[in-house]
Amino acid sequence: MKITNDKAGPAYQSGPGPENRGNTIVQEIYIVLTDTGTVLSKIIRRYTGCPLNHVSIAFDERLGEMYSFGRVQQRNPFSGGFVKERAGEGLLKDAQCAVFRFRVTEDELRQIRGRILEIERERDRYTYNFIGLIGVILNREICRKRAYFCSQFVVAMLASAGVKITDEPAWRAQARHFTQSSQLEPVYEGPIRNFVAPGNIVTISPRRGIRARLPRVPFRRAAS
Repeated sequence: MKITNDKAGPAYQSGPGPENRGNTIVQEIYIVLTDTGTVLSKIIRRYTGCPLNHVSIAFDERLGEMYSFGRVQQRNPFSGGFVKERAGEGLLKDAQCAVFRFRVTEDELRQIRGRILEIERERDRYTYNFIGLIGVILNREICRKRAYFCSQFVVAMLASAGVKITDEPAWRAQARHFTQSSQLEPVYEGPIRNFVAPGNIVTISPRRGIRARLPRVPFRRAAS
């Protein structure tokens, strides 16, 4: 797939892609995997073997508009729910991360963001899907209204616009499934604060094998 403008923001897509839309204005969405260092993330890591288990969705290159489901109050591990996250602050202050990007049409972007903003307006009615994590372990869907865990949330939000980047259903989605997606382009790995620091973005080539390394070993620190 050829993109005539490789910078953040609108671009024109031409040629074949996952869904051949012809010459269509497209926008970039970012998938961010992080290690928050919480007790829950450590438990999930022991189960998955993946060092980065928290998944977020962002709508700009600097991750200024980033959303997920996680800990609402930093010092309260039981305060889970919808969160608008700030890269390099709170639980993400010293987090290691992997950033991926993919492209959607303007209409798909509007639908995805609209669904997320709808949840944000009613955030008090939503909670973290702790029980759903048990369903992942048991390979059994446990349905709960207005409840998500982080990877479930991201897949569900994309699905609201008919966007599919993994074959896994939302209830079974894990961080490693994002790293295995051929539709996501690796952008960066390393400390999240370095990625969002002005003038200090370090990009990587997919040939360096981020997908191969992610499930097995912690990331190397990014070049400064």
